[in-house]
Amino acid sequence: MAKAYWIARVDVTDSERYKAYVAANGPAFAKYNGRFLVRGGPFDNPVGSARDRNVVIEFDSLEQARACYASPEYAAAIAARGDGAVIDLIIIGGYDGPQPGA
Repeated sequence: MAKAYWIARVDVTDSERYKAYVAANGPAFAKYNGRFLVRGGPFDNPVGSARDRNVVIEFDSLEQARACYASPEYAAAIAARGDGAVIDLIIIGGYDGPQPGA
C-alpha cells in the first residue's frame, strides 16, 4: 500500500500562536503515526510562488492522513494556531508504481 503525505506551505504571521500550534499538534501526529520528512529548512523556489516554511509529513495510508486532519486532537492544534499562520495544505496519496529507468 502506498504511503500518504501532508504537504504544507506556511507563512507564520504570529510566532507565539504558531509555537502554540507546534506544541499542540504532536498528539494528533503520534496517534496517526505521522512522521516529519521536511520541517522548515532551506529551500530553492525556481518556479512559482513560495511561502516561508515547507512541511512534509508522511503517514502509512491515505486513510490515516485524512483521519489525522479530521481528528479532535488536530482540531485542538488548529484552535491553538488561530490566525497565527497562513497555510496551504494538501493531503495526497503516495505513488507505488514503476519508476523511470526501472
